[in-house]
Amino acid sequence: MIRKRPLIGIIDDDEIYQFTLTRIINHNKQAERVITFSDGEKAIQYLTDNKSINENIPDIIFLDLNMPIMDGWQFMEEYASVKTEIKKKVNIFMWSSSVNPIDIERASEISEISDYIIKPIKLEDVKIFFEKLETLL
Repeated sequence: MIRKRPLIGIIDDDEIYQFTLTRIINHNKQAERVITFSDGEKAIQYLTDNKSINENIPDIIFLDLNMPIMDGWQFMEEYASVKTEIKKKVNIFMWSSSVNPIDIERASEISEISDYIIKPIKLEDVKIFFEKLETLL
């Protein structure tokens, strides 16, 4: 069976990280499509507007921790109320330059977060990540 490539969402206020990760994903043909959001609020609005359209809901979300307007923690709080209406599994990967053990521990305690990834992410890291991800999808 041929596996459909995932829809990937990137929630990050850093346009360079958005651009870099999108380029790596597209170059390696690891996604059907990549959608980006500059803050958690825009992403929650998108999920709310599209909750009944499964093909518009990302299979994977890369969620930055530190952002203006709505940070990663606030996004996860809002996502908890929206996810009950979403009819597909969404794998959320929190990514941050924070190596603070408190942040890493807090992320590990949220069942909806699949993993915590420390920035910067390199091409090799992305390739390894997607190889591991095959077992989750």
